[in-house]
Amino acid sequence: MQPFVTAEDILHAADRIRPFVHRTPILTSRSINHLMEKQLFFKCENFQKVGAFKARGATNTIFSINDNELSKGVATHSSGNHAQALSWAASLKNIPAFIVMPSNSSRVKVEAVRSYGGIITFCEPTLTAREETLFKVMEQTGAIEIHPYNDTRIIAGQATAALELMQDTAGLDLVLSPVGGGGLLSGTALSANYFFHGTDVIGVEPEQANDAYLSFTQKKIIPSVNPDTIADGLRTSLGTITFPIILDHVKEIITVSEASLKTAMRILWERMKILVEPSSAVPLAAILEKKILPGYEKIGIILSGGNVDLDNLPWLKL
Repeated sequence: MQPFVTAEDILHAADRIRPFVHRTPILTSRSINHLMEKQLFFKCENFQKVGAFKARGATNTIFSINDNELSKGVATHSSGNHAQALSWAASLKNIPAFIVMPSNSSRVKVEAVRSYGGIITFCEPTLTAREETLFKVMEQTGAIEIHPYNDTRIIAGQATAALELMQDTAGLDLVLSPVGGGGLLSGTALSANYFFHGTDVIGVEPEQANDAYLSFTQKKIIPSVNPDTIADGLRTSLGTITFPIILDHVKEIITVSEASLKTAMRILWERMKILVEPSSAVPLAAILEKKILPGYEKIGIILSGGNVDLDNLPWLKL
């Protein structure tokens, strides 16, 4: 039977993580509204602990587990933001976090993981290599796995970002969320479904990492194979838990070009004076490409994170 995330799970997650994470602000920009011809509300998870929404799911999961199970630490594989979040959340419990990271992970994210106390093992940048390396690390350490997205506790934690967005911004027609492994998108869709009927949810991903779009349209999981996108947080495949939730509760999945993604990221930097990473910019890129139907005028956008390598900005390669 498919694991299920209930409305109560999301509300309990919100209570559980409240002492540790930020209730991030919602910002607007008159100039971006004028440019996009929409009324946009940006949920700024780039201002979250560890610089990304992943702090929510990691904190909820670790504080849902009893101390005996946690005694030998936690382990995961992640390209960056979940790695940082789990390392940080583990530090709150004074337990080790063993992190498997692809060899092509962003330098700034690797350094951040180390700064939060994460113990890193590098592997080849494939899902198979990630999983095999993680298995070996867990065998050696006895640590328990905290999956980056395919975990009901993670999903409930991530759902709290959209819950806050919709609580603080009444009457949204639509919420746009990036989609990689699907933890944020599935959580967002569940929050809308349980608490805010009438608000649709659409996922957005890069054309060059379009496994979620293919999976959604073909109604079966199509794994991501050699994704080639600057949105490093969106290179993962959907999970067996996140995918059914997305199929049931997400209106549509849209893909955007790398060029639009770079332009949207730059617009957010220049017009709103905030740092966002490429993965955060995909929802705005969908509006920039005019892929959002006219009926959606009041739109919430989750800016998923702000962990950027300032020595490797995408527009410097244009």
